[in-house]
Amino acid sequence: MTQHSDITLIGGGIVGLLTARELHQAGARVTLIEKNRIGQESSWAGGGILLPLYPWRQPDAISRLVIRSHALYPLLAEQLLQDTHLDPEWTPCGLLIVKNPDLQAAIDWCEHYAIRYETPGQAFFNDLHTETDHPLWLPDIAQARNPRLVKSLRQDLINTGIRIIEDCELLTASLRQGRISAIDTTQGKFPVDHLVVSAGAWTGQLFSRLFPEQPATNAPAIAPVKGQMLLIEAQPDTLTHMVLDQDRYLIPRRDGKILAGSSVEHDQFDKTLSAKVHDQLKDFAFALMPKLSQFPIIKHWAGLRPGTEHGVPYIGRHPEIENLYLNAGHFRNGLAMGPASAELLADLILKRTPRVAPEPYQFSSLH
Repeated sequence: MTQHSDITLIGGGIVGLLTARELHQAGARVTLIEKNRIGQESSWAGGGILLPLYPWRQPDAISRLVIRSHALYPLLAEQLLQDTHLDPEWTPCGLLIVKNPDLQAAIDWCEHYAIRYETPGQAFFNDLHTETDHPLWLPDIAQARNPRLVKSLRQDLINTGIRIIEDCELLTASLRQGRISAIDTTQGKFPVDHLVVSAGAWTGQLFSRLFPEQPATNAPAIAPVKGQMLLIEAQPDTLTHMVLDQDRYLIPRRDGKILAGSSVEHDQFDKTLSAKVHDQLKDFAFALMPKLSQFPIIKHWAGLRPGTEHGVPYIGRHPEIENLYLNAGHFRNGLAMGPASAELLADLILKRTPRVAPEPYQFSSLH
């Protein structure tokens, strides 16, 4: 294949799609390569809450990307719907947090980042069966419907002429004098100017295979973390907002279906479904909202998140390989951090002034 690209991007999940879009909009010629089908892994499987669970308990580096993405999403969703006629279902339905013992930390976080918060009234709990602990209502927190966001982004890339190559596995990389000159794939050889690896849970494994001589300190510590979810076929308006109770949640879609999630399992690359986890999620959903028991569970699935120790992604240039960049390791928050992560990587590659300080996401930082 002889078509030349300024940037070759490996990995077609939500972060890869957004990164390709951002770079293309800045004028770069982009090729996006995906080993399977676009967006069919963690990006398809997640719940789509556009806020980390209890962000005040997590590193500030996560919040910086989330808040920037929070500002970018309304226009992104509007543009995608207008340009592709595929609705990503970005919906600012609000998030109810049922138990929040560290209330002051939550309030401090909301005030620092100008996120509206309220004390929820009794009406919020009329259909819920749970013990509350300093509950908090965040009315502006949104969700996106993962599969529809992926479909709209894929179509947007196609419409704008970005080259997408699916079912194409990366085999080897030609590395000479600290630069990658080409990559070999199952669909041929591609010359490389800049290579971006955004391969989700497979990023660490892929990196070790391509660059075995790199020291461990220069390899991203990203490992798969399985999550399982259920889909309940409820009626529209059964639940109008997201509910977080301890470490599990309910997410209502516009058509009435409700997601119940999720598990956190360190199980390598195994996506086998578990009857035990199915029952745990079912019991959680039906206990929290008893009226859900009258509706059928219509789907049970698993996805592999790209986990790092603290949930902080790698975004930036590799310390030794001059034209290699990473945008990976977003753990549970690929959608919540995605737009800002794409913007930041484009800022660094194109030498623009970053809108988010890049230091926390470099290889040398804690992840």
